[in-house]
Amino acid sequence: MSKRKISFDFREYYHIYNRGNSKQTIFHDKQDYERFIALLYSVNTKQNIVLRLFTDEVFKFDREELLVNIGAYCLMPNHFHILLTPTENGDLSKFMQKLTTAYSMYYNSKYQRTGSLFEGKFKSEYANTDRYLKYLFSYIHLNPIKLINSKWKEKGIKNKTLDFLNDYTYSSFLDYLGDERLEKSILNKEAFPDYFPTKKLLQKEIFEWMSYND
Repeated sequence: MSKRKISFDFREYYHIYNRGNSKQTIFHDKQDYERFIALLYSVNTKQNIVLRLFTDEVFKFDREELLVNIGAYCLMPNHFHILLTPTENGDLSKFMQKLTTAYSMYYNSKYQRTGSLFEGKFKSEYANTDRYLKYLFSYIHLNPIKLINSKWKEKGIKNKTLDFLNDYTYSSFLDYLGDERLEKSILNKEAFPDYFPTKKLLQKEIFEWMSYND
């Protein structure tokens, strides 16, 4: 794992993340989570179209040329994680600018506030090895466990923890488990190594990381 201060390159992979200013909550309810998830899909285009209606129909919008390919994501109450790679003629920074600006405008309007929502510019880590890239799929998807068991790495996991992870709808984990969701169109799995061709392989990988520090 290493951090880079250079341009984001085609066919390379990046873990992108950011949190609310002063660690403030940025997702308060279902509507907030669903708006951000819809934006992950709708702003990922070179078109300068702004969608006004955020219903299930948003995932049927023809985006034409994409800015990035998304491999995984997870939203938490005060931060988010995205694993992505720029398309050949895309622009990762532009995608993030469109995403955070659109969500900030929605949030500030809804909660009648002004000022910066996020803690500075988004953070990035370059996945410079195959092992680290594979690990990121587990790391990102395991984040929700902290909501009910912040010390799971030290104390291990229980069945209810696994059930919670399997029911968490604000990440791409369910899409890798094969659930039929409209949100699966956010992902462009073909742009990433096929680490988990079956549901069982993904579950095995996730469980191994859960048990790593037991």
